[in-house]
Amino acid sequence: MDDIGWLSVTGRILWQFLPVWICLAVTFAVSIRYKRSLGLYGKLFDSTIGMIGFAMVMFWVFTAVFADMVATHDVLSQISQMKNKPPGTVVPAGTSHYLLGGDHLGRDVFSRMVVGSRIVIQIAPLATMFAFMVGITIGLPAAYYGGTLDTVLSFMANLILAFPVILLFYLLVTPEIVATGLPQYMGLVLFLFPILFLVVLVNSRYYVKPQFRNVVVGLIVLVGGFFYLALVSEPESAVAILPRRLDFLSVPGNILIVFVSVVFVNSPTVFRIVRGITLDIKTRDYVSAAQTRGERPWYIMLWEILPNARGPLIVDFCLRIGYTTILLGTLGFFGLGLSPESPDWGSTINAGRKLLTVAPHPAIFPALALMSLVLGLNLLADGLREESLKD
Repeated sequence: MDDIGWLSVTGRILWQFLPVWICLAVTFAVSIRYKRSLGLYGKLFDSTIGMIGFAMVMFWVFTAVFADMVATHDVLSQISQMKNKPPGTVVPAGTSHYLLGGDHLGRDVFSRMVVGSRIVIQIAPLATMFAFMVGITIGLPAAYYGGTLDTVLSFMANLILAFPVILLFYLLVTPEIVATGLPQYMGLVLFLFPILFLVVLVNSRYYVKPQFRNVVVGLIVLVGGFFYLALVSEPESAVAILPRRLDFLSVPGNILIVFVSVVFVNSPTVFRIVRGITLDIKTRDYVSAAQTRGERPWYIMLWEILPNARGPLIVDFCLRIGYTTILLGTLGFFGLGLSPESPDWGSTINAGRKLLTVAPHPAIFPALALMSLVLGLNLLADGLREESLKD
């Protein structure tokens, strides 16, 4: 076999992404067909900017889902003859090519870029969701009740925001801090908020139906509590709550540190956004009407104020996933949290930057992937903002 040129490389890359193209086509066809009955999501397809952003985001989502099918080589396999080889180089004694060339260790750049999307898609949206649950749970009462509670929570949020983010991550990944179990103790507190949020949400909605409420709340506490313990518990660590045979959610320590750090950093910002929106909405007439009807405070906060704040929060959620993606790339670039052999985009860019003058492709393609995902999220947020303003 011979090396191939850029035209053949492009064609083969497009062919490797065939499952992604099929899923994108089906998603757009079904969404456009039923967009009038899909609420704000359906209105997104009336916005050109929104559709472009959605397509870019879903491209990487489907790439993460079908990463094993799209990737052409194992992300950890090293072929010494392929070190810093340009895109389209044939693999020695093989029938395949390194479509985007090899890195400084002879690993396939294309496969590492594809599999690296899975790390971002797994961590960024989930960490952002956890941060929103923390921010909403403390932001709503802070603004609604005001007074000392608002002052204390706002001070704590500002205190966290004033702390340098990179220094925080450096502290959390040092062996001495990890040995104390501090990241896991932080997880014990932060991961409790989703359960609290769901319990308060159900209790406030079905307070007048105690039998049904008790059953649902009990299920949330039992199921959510078990997942909570399995998530934070790690055998042979400072927080080993569950026995090894019951700990079915084995989260690597470095991933847990990154996850906890991202949630901890994003939660105060979400708190401030929720607080600001609530301060405005709580003066509206429909909130006064709910208070006159004798509705309980948490019912008003979660079922009167929060639904009317969904537009700005959905937009910020998309933007914050982009910020989290950049943050994950920054952490990987500085080698904080994630393992050195991880195919995440930040680590790959860091490994390739050292040889930019000799072989720029190992750093350029992961950087373009990260940029395209963040750009797609920003365009998606713009489209959602544009359509939400029309409501």
